[in-house]
Amino acid sequence: FPLEDSGSVELADGIRNLGFQDADVVTDFPPHSSPRDAVERKESAAEIDDSVYAQVEPYAGMPKEVLLLYSSQARYRVPREVLFWLTVCCTLALVAVTVAIIALSPPCLGWWQISPVYQVYPRSFKDSNGDGVGDLRGIKEKLDHFHSLNIKSIWISPFYRSPMKDFGYDVEDFRDVDPLFGTMEDFEELLAEMHKNGLKLIMDFIPNHSSDRHRWFNLSRTRDPLYEDYYVWADCNATKKPNNWVSIFGNSSWTYDEVRGQCYLHQFLKEQPDLNMRNPAVRKEIIDIIHFWLSKGVDGFRMDAVKHMLEATHLRDEPQVDPNKPPEEVTTEWDLFHDYTTSQVGLHDILREFRAEMEPYSREPGKYRFMVTESYDYEEVEKTMMYYGTPLVKESDFPFNFYLLDLPQNASGLWAKHLVDLWMSNMPRGKWPNWVVGNHDRSRIASSAGKMYVGVINMLLLTLPGTPTTYYGEEIGMENINITSNSRDPQRSPMQWNSDMNAGFNNLTNITWLPVHPDYKSVNVEVQKDSEGSTMFQYNFLNSLRQAELPFLRGWFCYVQADANIFSYLRELDGHKEAYLMVLNFGKQSATTDLSSVRELPDQLKVLMSTNSTNNGKVFQKSGIQTAAGEGLVIRYSTYTRFHPSHSTECYVSEKACYLDTVGILYKC
Repeated sequence: FPLEDSGSVELADGIRNLGFQDADVVTDFPPHSSPRDAVERKESAAEIDDSVYAQVEPYAGMPKEVLLLYSSQARYRVPREVLFWLTVCCTLALVAVTVAIIALSPPCLGWWQISPVYQVYPRSFKDSNGDGVGDLRGIKEKLDHFHSLNIKSIWISPFYRSPMKDFGYDVEDFRDVDPLFGTMEDFEELLAEMHKNGLKLIMDFIPNHSSDRHRWFNLSRTRDPLYEDYYVWADCNATKKPNNWVSIFGNSSWTYDEVRGQCYLHQFLKEQPDLNMRNPAVRKEIIDIIHFWLSKGVDGFRMDAVKHMLEATHLRDEPQVDPNKPPEEVTTEWDLFHDYTTSQVGLHDILREFRAEMEPYSREPGKYRFMVTESYDYEEVEKTMMYYGTPLVKESDFPFNFYLLDLPQNASGLWAKHLVDLWMSNMPRGKWPNWVVGNHDRSRIASSAGKMYVGVINMLLLTLPGTPTTYYGEEIGMENINITSNSRDPQRSPMQWNSDMNAGFNNLTNITWLPVHPDYKSVNVEVQKDSEGSTMFQYNFLNSLRQAELPFLRGWFCYVQADANIFSYLRELDGHKEAYLMVLNFGKQSATTDLSSVRELPDQLKVLMSTNSTNNGKVFQKSGIQTAAGEGLVIRYSTYTRFHPSHSTECYVSEKACYLDTVGILYKC
């Protein structure tokens, strides 16, 4: 700045940044000037041409007037407006894309759809106290086993207080744990630990009957006014029964009670009297029990023997299968058509009422309460399908599908396809299938079908659409034990954990409630878990593949071929490049499968996994896929050419979805 000639170091009066000067000079006026003059000078400064400011760049601490002047210039205003509208457009686009993704995305799968269901028979799983019987603490000790199998859904067979005439299915107290299995505190600790580890607990629930030691029955037989009609009673005497109805376990369904002087109905053992589900008070009791366990945090129920919950009130004789058979020889359930004791009108109303009571507990995210029903309807598959409910009224998430239990009856690919199609072709549109190959009432796979078929049956179970159910021990290929008694116990032997005493089932004493199978040193979890080619290793691989690959959980299921040996099908998803072909040999001899007529398949096919591990990675021409008896192949191939559009009658999907490969999302299509 210029200085006075006198050598003064003060600023000259000719400072050109008047805004800066105005900020410094507020109330002090130069000599011989007035406030009015200051105002006039300020107004004249505001009228200075913009070119004045062009000589000075913006600087930190500039006054408001200068800042506003610069910000109104085009070179600052235009970029600012562009950024603003760009932000608005991006925000709106993001909102629109989010709404579109939500609207177009298929519903998320539930935990009961993603994971297999694993049935634990508590007496035989793990003994923690050395009494020879498995218990709840034993299950808690072995939760890591479920993680190693990538299983999240655990169904535990009954552990209610019970006289154990039917191993827990005769319930003395629906709100208590039998001391044989532990205490209520043990149950609560088990449940908390399961939830901590991301596991779900499904309880067995028995609404059809109780034990004859239940408080309700003792009050009913003495004609207590509140409980008189809690069970199904009819006039009779010790020799003359009300009708010809026969129990599941044989002989008359009626037992005379001397205390009451009437007969009570029991469709199972005489120690399991049927509850009168037509009585609203009984239904309320059952609903209260459902609330009791749901409030404790259980994740679902397996409803036992539901088709028996109602009986015809007229009590007429049921028609005989063989009309010429003498009535006194009608002693088994197979001798009668059960027109009046199963699947009666009103049954599904009761189950839907149960379901409605469970729904409020499912409102919290991640806390869905699952319901599955058990009903053996044999050739009357349409009756089983009714447990799915209707499009308007929800019932069970699915009824158990027991048809694959009949696989050992006929070792062929055609038979396997027939049993699968029996369910798929009758299942209501949009419903979720499920598959069972073993349980506590049926012989183990290795004993009924043979050891060589364990791997291929597990492969079928884990690659079909829907939820698989595995009975404890089937993941390692356990067999029935050899006991001579006429019972259902051969398939209930202690779980084989390792090669130690009692197969690791009881490490404290040399006691087991049933004998351990003699093959436990070679067939156990410890031996198989890291052994490639073992039953457990293959089970784990297939289950991980099922949960990791979208075509298995979301994709189409299509029949490809079935003959005397081979059952072949594929799993594919629209938009997903990878698809899977299963070639399963259920026959008794080796086979070469020619799929050259299937144009959607590539000419060369590489085996991802074989139940014979030496064939892993092997490449076949599609005209000559070779399998040994009891061998199963999972073949992965890459193509965007889909099979299902040109074979619509051979393909099924629960809910159609497509995959957008570029961004990796699913959408409705």
